[in-house]
Amino acid sequence: MDDISWLSMVLATLMPILIGFLYYHKNVFGNVWLDTISTRENQTKKPNNIVTLIVAILLSFFLSFFLLNFNNSGINQEGDFDTFAHGAWHGTFIAVTTVAPVIVVQGFFGRRKWKHMLINILYWMITLALMGGILDSMNHWQNIPMPDGF
Repeated sequence: MDDISWLSMVLATLMPILIGFLYYHKNVFGNVWLDTISTRENQTKKPNNIVTLIVAILLSFFLSFFLLNFNNSGINQEGDFDTFAHGAWHGTFIAVTTVAPVIVVQGFFGRRKWKHMLINILYWMITLALMGGILDSMNHWQNIPMPDGF
């Protein structure tokens, strides 16, 4: 991990925002997700979009940095495991074992519908899988076996 691909960090950091824009669009899961939120929450004042975007980017960077380190911790993590699929597996593993329980516990206490929780869990599974895949593959391209002549 001496040489970090900063392009991979930028791409992974932007992934939650890009996927969220598509995933929560009204033609995908946006309307269904909004239907699971109570009327009381729909009537609150609008957030400051600039502040929201800055905080989202900052926290996404922290998440990307964690995933980069998580993908590369442990014994024998170099070589055959430096693939998009391996990084995507790590992202999915984190989504299932860490993010999903947090969303469900928070959903129970917040009295959310299961549909609401499942939509959010699926979003994070997709997003973390893509982030992990990008980070693992782009930070180890030099370790991927190539045919002679490359």
